[in-house]
Amino acid sequence: MTTDLPKELHVLFENNKQWAEQMLENNPNYFSRLVKQQTPKYLWIGCSDSRVPANQIIGLDPGEVFVHRNVANQVIHSDMNCLSVIQFAVDVLKVEHIIVCGHYGCGGVKAVLEESKNGLVDNWVNYIHDTKYHHREILSQCEDFDSRVDRLCELNVIEQVTNVCNTSVVRDAWERGQKLSVNGLVYGLHDGKLRDLNISLTSRENLEQKYQKAISS
Repeated sequence: MTTDLPKELHVLFENNKQWAEQMLENNPNYFSRLVKQQTPKYLWIGCSDSRVPANQIIGLDPGEVFVHRNVANQVIHSDMNCLSVIQFAVDVLKVEHIIVCGHYGCGGVKAVLEESKNGLVDNWVNYIHDTKYHHREILSQCEDFDSRVDRLCELNVIEQVTNVCNTSVVRDAWERGQKLSVNGLVYGLHDGKLRDLNISLTSRENLEQKYQKAISS
């Protein structure tokens, strides 16, 4: 069969074939089990950065984590894409944990600090400018530019966690007593390890208190 696919994509097909064969060699029931249902306990909201693959860095197989990714791991209340993912994960899949995960050296966050122009994406990361301004005193205490980038990456995650908690989907889930936690993490590209940003919530009761504690950590 002829194909118009670029030659580079043929490599992907070969990689896929080898991967599928390896999965079956390890577990003959791998795909038959996977196709029946997805029952993830986790919703991962992360950055689109190609160096931060959710399943791999947390050691989970396909079907074990529901994933949404966008530039700089934003949770914006007018973004129906992200909100729909949260709603489906919480109301239909009944995930038990929502994880907002940023990463150090994030290009979107760095662009905000550099005030560089990158086209349409500038509108998307514009919300991070608000975070930068709101926490300008904290950022001013950083020793150099790289440390400011990393600190703003952390602050951005903390802000997005509060945004998740303030969605109607999560508020309604908590009001009806559904088991659900919302958590903020950051990933280090330099060592491959996750770090807890000390903001994990199972209700909105202590949101402000935990927010302030995470900011000051």
